[in-house]
Amino acid sequence: MSYEAIRLDIDTSSRVATITLNRPDKLNSFTRAMHEELAAALGEVEKSGARALILTGSGRGFCAGQDLADLDFTPGAMTDLGDLIDAHFNPLIRRLQALPLPVIAAVNGTAAGAGANLALACDIVLAARSASFIQAFVKIGLVPDSGGTWFLPQCVGMARALGLAITGDKLSAEKAESWGLIWQAVDDQELAAAAATLAAQLAQQPTRAIAGIKRAMRAGATQTLDQQLDLERDLQRELGASHDYAEGVRAFVEKRAPRFEGR
Repeated sequence: MSYEAIRLDIDTSSRVATITLNRPDKLNSFTRAMHEELAAALGEVEKSGARALILTGSGRGFCAGQDLADLDFTPGAMTDLGDLIDAHFNPLIRRLQALPLPVIAAVNGTAAGAGANLALACDIVLAARSASFIQAFVKIGLVPDSGGTWFLPQCVGMARALGLAITGDKLSAEKAESWGLIWQAVDDQELAAAAATLAAQLAQQPTRAIAGIKRAMRAGATQTLDQQLDLERDLQRELGASHDYAEGVRAFVEKRAPRFEGR
């Protein structure tokens, strides 16, 4: 499939896929067409056998959220935002969270509104030091969506989450790192290389185990300890029968690097 609003690259040697949001003149803000292309690209990534995914933006921004020009503001025929979220944003966030491979957000500039929460939906967030995160919804009379009201309290606590959401203030990448909102802030010129290096490393890891870690960590936010203990048991039983577990044990005994295959 050919794309206009995004770029897709799949490196078959490293087994790393990169999706670049590609509307730089609009700070990579979302349109319905861009959503459809991104959904199709994620399908290609899953079918390709890629073992890690980088999500980034072109130009000077990561993603400015929804492109308001793609909405209808005609009195009596205004776009139903609930329908828009149900059709596009919520499926995207759920899909990123459930992908059975590690997803790295490489935030190269402004991440605002749904764009900020798109980054937070990824598994590991790297950000250029000049990047910023803005819960801009309140500026136009809305609440954070795309998982923002779930991610923010989970990551930074209720006081900071409410402060970010109610003020809509800009949060620098370095402060986001110190607050635990993202994994790491890096020098601007090092972002692409840092993301590529991390993705290549993760692509060599036991991706079935990574998928299990993602599932368990996220379930822990809403489950009781007893439920979580049962989930850990079930995942260990499943992974204990995998090729990668057997390979990891053999490599440990033989004092060599393991050769994981994601099965």
